[in-house]
Amino acid sequence: MKYLSPKADLTFKKVFGEHPDLVISFLNALLPFEKPEEEITWVEYLNPELVPQTPLQKDSIVDVRCRDHLGRQFIVEMQMLWTSAYKQRVLFNASKAYVSQLERGCDYELLQPVYSLNLVNDTFSSSDEYYHDYRIVERADTREVIEGLRFIFIELPKFTPKNYNDKKMQVLWLRYLTEINEKTREVPEDLLENPEISKAVTQLEEAAFSEAQLLGYDRFWDMVSTA
Repeated sequence: MKYLSPKADLTFKKVFGEHPDLVISFLNALLPFEKPEEEITWVEYLNPELVPQTPLQKDSIVDVRCRDHLGRQFIVEMQMLWTSAYKQRVLFNASKAYVSQLERGCDYELLQPVYSLNLVNDTFSSSDEYYHDYRIVERADTREVIEGLRFIFIELPKFTPKNYNDKKMQVLWLRYLTEINEKTREVPEDLLENPEISKAVTQLEEAAFSEAQLLGYDRFWDMVSTA
């Protein structure tokens, strides 16, 4: 069996942009939810194109965008190469999603949080940690938080599989992203034992893609290698 990498644009959007059960599992595993009632139980996909309010403003497209039963929005992006402007782009897209919730005359209390989850196949910080959680906090007392926007950045090259019992699904999903690629001939059994990961693996089988899709897949990697 031959597989494609889940980090490519084609495969990433297929796995997480077409299968609600998989993106729910992925988000619950990787977002910093602290209580069981915060976890996502249902999502609807939203238009990944964040259309500006006027033609003069900048348009932008994200990989995956969805909303849950509480009205919270989630933006998921796979970024292959780090750039100095990437954090600004993430802030721009999440802010557009946040402000687009309200129409004229609506109350601000109706606003729901926007979570931006960014998987980066590159390193950008001096920290040894691969997981970075950003939110708006008061400098002197970081327990004081302005809710609304939350940004998670994961540096995939820094991830090393460990037996985090309390974060088992996070480890499995990150192993899925980092261990499976064109060289994979046999997927580790412990990945296949999990129903969500096993389903996500089947989405990467080369035989499931058309010749035109495979050509687009190859062009994607050519662009990444020459960037």
